[in-house]
Amino acid sequence: MYLTQGLHRAVQSTPDAVATIYGDRRRTFREHVDRVARLAGALRGLDVEPGDRVAILSLNSDRYAEYLVAVPWADLVLNPVNIRWAPPEIAYSLNDSDTRVLLVDDAFAAVVPHLREACPSLAAIIHCGDAPTPEGLLSYEQLVADNEPAEDARRSDDALAGIFYTGGTTGFPKGVMLSHTNMVTSALGTVASGELLGYGASMLHVAPMFHLADLAAWAGQVMLGGPHVMVPFFEPVAVFEAIEKHRPTDVLMVPTMVQMLVDHPRIGEFDLSAMQRILYGGSSISEGLLTRTMERFPHVRMTQAYGMTEAAPVVALLLPDDHYGKRLGSGGQAALHAEITILDVSGAAVPTGTVGEICTRGGNVMQGYWNRQEETADVLRDGWYHTGDMGYLDEDGFVFVVDRLKDMIVTGGENVYSAEVESALSKHQAVQASAVIGVPDENWGERVHAVVVLAPGTETTAEELTVFCKQHIAGYKAPRTVEFVDALPMSGAGKILKRELRTNHEGPAEARSM
Repeated sequence: MYLTQGLHRAVQSTPDAVATIYGDRRRTFREHVDRVARLAGALRGLDVEPGDRVAILSLNSDRYAEYLVAVPWADLVLNPVNIRWAPPEIAYSLNDSDTRVLLVDDAFAAVVPHLREACPSLAAIIHCGDAPTPEGLLSYEQLVADNEPAEDARRSDDALAGIFYTGGTTGFPKGVMLSHTNMVTSALGTVASGELLGYGASMLHVAPMFHLADLAAWAGQVMLGGPHVMVPFFEPVAVFEAIEKHRPTDVLMVPTMVQMLVDHPRIGEFDLSAMQRILYGGSSISEGLLTRTMERFPHVRMTQAYGMTEAAPVVALLLPDDHYGKRLGSGGQAALHAEITILDVSGAAVPTGTVGEICTRGGNVMQGYWNRQEETADVLRDGWYHTGDMGYLDEDGFVFVVDRLKDMIVTGGENVYSAEVESALSKHQAVQASAVIGVPDENWGERVHAVVVLAPGTETTAEELTVFCKQHIAGYKAPRTVEFVDALPMSGAGKILKRELRTNHEGPAEARSM
C-alpha cells in the first residue's frame, strides 16, 4: 500500500479528468501528476536523504495537495505543520522531527526569519504562495519548471509516511508516526462504508489539510481518483460559494464548523443542493447541533467518524441510518478496518454497558510516538492502542464516549463526565456552544463549571441553565457555576482547548453557585 498508488491509476485511466480546483485554477490528473513528479525531482536535488522529513506551513491549496504526494514520491516523509501554532511551537516540531525542508506560503512567510534562526537542521525553505518569492527562499513554481519528472520511489507499506503532531490539547505536542499502510487502511476502510466519497464524488476541503481528519478524506479521494476542491481556510460564506460554484458532493468538518454553517444568517442565499454527504468528527457533537443540522440539510447523509491521530484517524463510524434515538449520542460501530474493546485499569475487558477505557487495534494504528519510547509503550499495550477516552459499548457494538480520562470531573466523590453536561446544555435554545471543566472547590474538591457561548440574539442566566440541565441529568452533574464568553479557545483542528480554559480560568464573568 502506498499513498501515490491512486495517482498512477488516475493518470492512466482518466488523464484529462479534473484533479484539483483552487479558486479559478483547475488542473487535470495529467497536469497534477507531472507537477508532482517534477516537485519530487526538485526535492531529491536538495540536501536530503531517503526518509528525511519535509514540512509544510500553509493554508489549504492545490500546491498542498501536490506536496502530500510529491514527498513520498521522492522517498521522503511528510510533516504537515499546525497552522494555529505560535512560532516557538512550530520550531519545536521542526527540531523534534529533524525536518530538512520546509514549504511555506504567503500567509506564513513572515515567520521564516524566526524559523531559520531557531531550526538549524533546515537545509532549504521553499515559498509555495502566489505572491513574489521573498528573498532567500526557493520558488516552488521555479523548482517545478526547472526539474525533470522523477520516477516514483513508491515508498510503501510499513515505511514511514509522515510524522503528525498532536494538537497539544493535553500537553506538549507529540509526533505520531504513521506508515503508508496505516493511512491507506484507514482511508479505504472509511470509504468502504459506502458513506464517504465513491466514484463520481468530489471532495471539498474546508478543514485544515494538516489535520488527519481531512487527510483521511484526502487519501480516500486519491485512491478513488476523484477531484479535490480546496478553500484556503474555513469561512462560512466562502464555503457556501465554493459549494454553489464547484458543486462538490462530500465535505468533512468538525462540529464547530458545522455549527457556524447551520446557524449562519446567509445560508438560505446559496444553492447547496450538490452536497450529498457530510462526514463530521474531530470532537464530539452535541445532540442539539446534530438535530439542527439534519433539519437544515434533509437531503444530506451525515456520518460521524470517531478517532484520533494515532489511529490514522478513523476508529468508528456512526452511519446515516443510525442517526436516531439513543444512538445519536454514540460514536458508531467499529469501522471495517478496526476493532474496539473496553478495558479496565488492570487491562481486563469489562461487561457490555460498563464504562472503561476505549481501546482499539487494526492496520490503522500508529507505529508509535517519534522519539518517545516510554510514552509509546504506555499506550500500545498487549496489542491494543489505549485511547485515553472513557466510554462503553452497548449490546449492538455502538461505542459511547463519555469523556477523556483527563477531563473527568470528581465532585463530592461522584464522577461527572463533561460530555454529558455539554450535551444537556446544547439542548437549550440560547446555547450555541459550551465547554464543561472541573475547577477547584473547597467543599466539593472540584465543581462542575460551564463555559458558554450564547447564540446570537439570545439571553439566559446561569441559574436558568443550571435548572434546565437538572431536567435532563442528575442534579450533582449540573453546573454549579456558569461563565459566559464570546468564543471558546480552539486548536487548529477545531477542538476546544479545555487545558487553556483551566490554565487561564480566573473566575467566571457571570456566575452563580447552586
